[in-house]
Amino acid sequence: MSSLTTPLALYGLVCIVTILAQVMSAAGKLDLTQLMGNREGLPSLTGMAGRLDRAQMNSVVAMALFAPAVLILAITPGDGTGAFPAWVFLLARIAYVVVYALGITYIRTIVWLVGFVMTLWLYLLAL
Repeated sequence: MSSLTTPLALYGLVCIVTILAQVMSAAGKLDLTQLMGNREGLPSLTGMAGRLDRAQMNSVVAMALFAPAVLILAITPGDGTGAFPAWVFLLARIAYVVVYALGITYIRTIVWLVGFVMTLWLYLLAL
C-alpha cells in the first residue's frame, strides 16, 4: 500500500467506525423493532445520535469525492505530492466526526473546510 492509498484505506475504517457509533447511539434512542424494521417512519434522531447520523452521511459523501482523486493519483506516475493532502484530509475528517458528535459548531465547519480543500487539491494534482 502506498503513502497515497493508506489514508484512503484508513478513511474507509473511519467511515465504518462512524456508522457503528451512529447505530449504537441510535439504539439508545429507538427500540429494537424500529432498528430491525424497514426504517420507514422513524422519528428524527436528536442529540449525539442525530449528529452522528449526519456526520456518517457526510462522511460517505466525502469518501465518494476523495476516493476517485486518490485512485487517479495512485495509478498516475508522479512524485507522490498527493500524499500530504491525503493525510491532512484524513486527519481533518477524523476531527470532523469527533467535533460534530460533540456539537462543536464552528470548529466543525473549519475542519470540514480543510478536508474539502484537501480533496480539491488532490483533483488539481490529478489534472
